[in-house]
Amino acid sequence: MKTEKTIRVGVVGIGHLGTYHLQKYAKIDGCDIVAVSDAEEERAARAGEQYGCAAFTDHRDLLGKVDAVSIAVPTGFHHAVARDFLAAGVDVLIEKPLCATVAEADDLLALSAAKNCVFQVGFVERFNPAVMALEKVITRPVFIEVHRLHPFFERGTDVDVILDLMIHDLDIILKFVRSPLTSVEAVGVPVLSDKIDISNVRLSFASGCIANVTASRISAKTMQKLRFFGPEGYHAVDTRKREILSLGRAAGPDGKQQIVQNNIDVGDHDPLEEEVRSFVACVRTRSTPIVSGEEGRKSLALAEEILRKMKTHEDLPL
Repeated sequence: MKTEKTIRVGVVGIGHLGTYHLQKYAKIDGCDIVAVSDAEEERAARAGEQYGCAAFTDHRDLLGKVDAVSIAVPTGFHHAVARDFLAAGVDVLIEKPLCATVAEADDLLALSAAKNCVFQVGFVERFNPAVMALEKVITRPVFIEVHRLHPFFERGTDVDVILDLMIHDLDIILKFVRSPLTSVEAVGVPVLSDKIDISNVRLSFASGCIANVTASRISAKTMQKLRFFGPEGYHAVDTRKREILSLGRAAGPDGKQQIVQNNIDVGDHDPLEEEVRSFVACVRTRSTPIVSGEEGRKSLALAEEILRKMKTHEDLPL
């Protein structure tokens, strides 16, 4: 019987997200966690002991030992760390955002193509069962309203809230709108950190679609909701609860159109586990990830433009 080759995996950055990546890899048949790396020696050692693997403080010590790696270090280190692995021909799953700048992203994209590496960006909401269910009913959105509100945590404040939280929703919007951007209006202010902590953005697209997006990491409660309006109806997605309410139209007994609730099957899988499994499958089959490096670049470029708009208040060229 033919058996699949074991994939040697590693995780760089054993903080909040890196710890979860390790948990997911441990569940996947044919994956062997061979090494971890973290700048804090004690944290790396604990993970190494728990998963029975080598532990290092320098990510470069994983080179030659791994076939694929998850990178969950702070955004400012994404480019340098990912570049070392891609240059060595290692497949990479890098947490969002792809990089701190589009220029850094373009460098990694060129390198991953030259080395024929699988290069996936960790937009976990793409694997949220409610977002995946949305694909079954949405056609041409004409208005989108988004609120992603979180209480304040020190984690993630190395970047503005646009790169920390809003970028999840920018990625989803770009996936479903699929139309050139024509204008950006944006405001944002720092409150508890030296970066922008709360922001509102209005995006206009050539298709006529308008998206109003609010992100905050200084709110009293958590809210993660996207509302889509289109000719086929209204769809409200709660990514935190992994639920979707979809209203459409249908002919009633008298032949007149009426509002009805669409019955949509929403899966109950774990989004991060689904994301990691998808990455492993791409490594095995040498296929393009659902959220490829190119996809990650699109949302990063939009986030960069939003930040530019906030600082300069210049109009986006049409």
